Parts: sequence; C-alpha cells; structure tokens
Amino acid sequence: MDSGLLVLGGSVAAFRLLNAGLERLVPPPAAAQHKRWKWRNIWTSFVHSLLSAAGALLGFYLHPQMAEDLIDTHSPAAHRLVGASLGYFLQDFIDMMCNQTFYQCWELLFHHSVVIVCFGIAFVVRRYVGFAMVALLVEINSVFLHLRTILLMAGLSHTTSYRATSLVNLGTYMVFRISTLAWMNRWLVLNRENIPPATYVVGVMGMAIMTLMNIVLFYRLLRSDCLRSRQYDKE
Repeated sequence: MDSGLLVLGGSVAAFRLLNAGLERLVPPPAAAQHKRWKWRNIWTSFVHSLLSAAGALLGFYLHPQMAEDLIDTHSPAAHRLVGASLGYFLQDFIDMMCNQTFYQCWELLFHHSVVIVCFGIAFVVRRYVGFAMVALLVEINSVFLHLRTILLMAGLSHTTSYRATSLVNLGTYMVFRISTLAWMNRWLVLNRENIPPATYVVGVMGMAIMTLMNIVLFYRLLRSDCLRSRQYDKE
C-alpha cells in the first residue's frame, strides 16, 4: 500500500501545483478576470479529463481481459490511474471548499464525495478497479463538458466553435455518460451475488445518486444550449 499512497499523494500534489500554475500557463481572458479561481479550476478539471479518458481507453485496449472481469482482473497501470483520479477528486474537493461557499458548490461536493468513496474502495482493496475504469470512460464526455465551460467563460458563446462543442458535448453525454451509467447499473444488478452486501449497497446508492445528478445536468445543458441556439438564430 506504500506505493499506492505515493500515487495518491503524488496526484494530489501534482494537480495542486497545476492549479496554482495555470494562471501563468493559461491566463484568464478579460471576460473571466472576475472569476480567476474558477478559470484555474475548470482548466485543472479539463486536464484531468483528458488524462483519465485517454488512460481508461488505453487501459482496456492494452488489457482487454479487464473488461471480462471488472472485479478482480486489472493491470497495475489501471490501479495507478484510479489512484491518480482519486487524488484529483480529493484535490478538487478541497479547492472548492477553500474558494466557494457550501451553497455555491454543494452539488459538486456531493458528486465528488460519492466518487471519492467508490474509487477509494476500489483503490484500497484492489478490487472493482475494472468497474472504476468503466466509470472513467465518462471523462470522455467531461473533456467536452469542460471545454464548453471554458468557451463560455471566455465570452465565446456565440461562436461556431462553441456551437460545435455544444453538439459534441450533448452527443458524448448520451453515449459516454448516460449510457455508461445505465450499463454500470445493469452490471451491478447482474453481479449482485459476486459482491459483498456492504459494497453492493454502497455501489447501488452511489450509482443511483450519480444517475439522477447526470440526468438533471443533461436537462440543464439541453435547455441552456437549445434556448441559446434559438436566441442566436433570431438575432
């Protein structure tokens, strides 16, 4: 577990340093000057999504047997990726707590708490790592979800780039977020006999919460971007 702690601690430190240095690497545009913390935070999330999405895809490609056994079969690299992603969520949880009021970020804090518990179990017991890797496929959509927010903050909401990103975001949301969560819920039900009761309850509760939150977010995105598109067309 010493190497695991090193991966986890190294991830927290690396994302903390990235967050601190992003204002120099990617300085906020004029439209986002009043939200300098949010600008750094969303870019940190964007980098995490790129790394974790690519890592999850590569993990299943290089170790396809992991897809056949999501409980006990995984590569050392997959375990490290789950630990690195866990480190990001811990860092982001602390970052939000230090820079926003609870009222401003309670939904994300709740989301992160669920992820931290579920990923933490997989990382500590070294089981269900494959299941956590499936969950990381959701980050494929997060790449476009965060890019959409970046374009909004930069004041580019009426550009072709934003509209294209919005469409890709909605499409990948259905494929890599809604569909993936539905598949994970089905997998939990089908494999109930292979999962200890306590772990099963945590998994079912976590998936139920995540599914509900993501359906609500999809509705908000659909309403926002469809209305935005109609308003733009009328101008």
